[in-house]
Amino acid sequence: MPQPPNLQNMLRQAQEMMAAQQQAQEALKSERVEASAGGGMVKVAMTGDLHLESITIDPGAVDPEDVEMLQDMVVAAVNEALRSAQELQESKLGGMGEGFDPMSALDALGMGGLGGGGMPGGPPGGAPPNRAARRKKR
Repeated sequence: MPQPPNLQNMLRQAQEMMAAQQQAQEALKSERVEASAGGGMVKVAMTGDLHLESITIDPGAVDPEDVEMLQDMVVAAVNEALRSAQELQESKLGGMGEGFDPMSALDALGMGGLGGGGMPGGPPGGAPPNRAARRKKR
């Protein structure tokens, strides 16, 4: 008969993973990415946690007759900075940035049939059948 999983060990591992993820997220706050558009006429700085720090616009980029071009350059620079910051997050966090799915963890441990706190092979949801259901079986 297989040994039941060591729940204390599982809990410790989960806590270690959460602490590592929290440290990585804190470190991202101090990381910085920069992007530019229009040959450097518009520059954007963003932190690794997607906080927009600054937008710098070269005065030569300001043409009152062509405001749309400036707007396009700002959007392009911000989008490039966002993409760079997201790549940074992915490289630092890897799969840790995704949410924890307890059912997947139970499945990985071979305990997927324990949904609802019941026993494998029991009624759906883990609840014992009620008295009416037992009578109906007779």
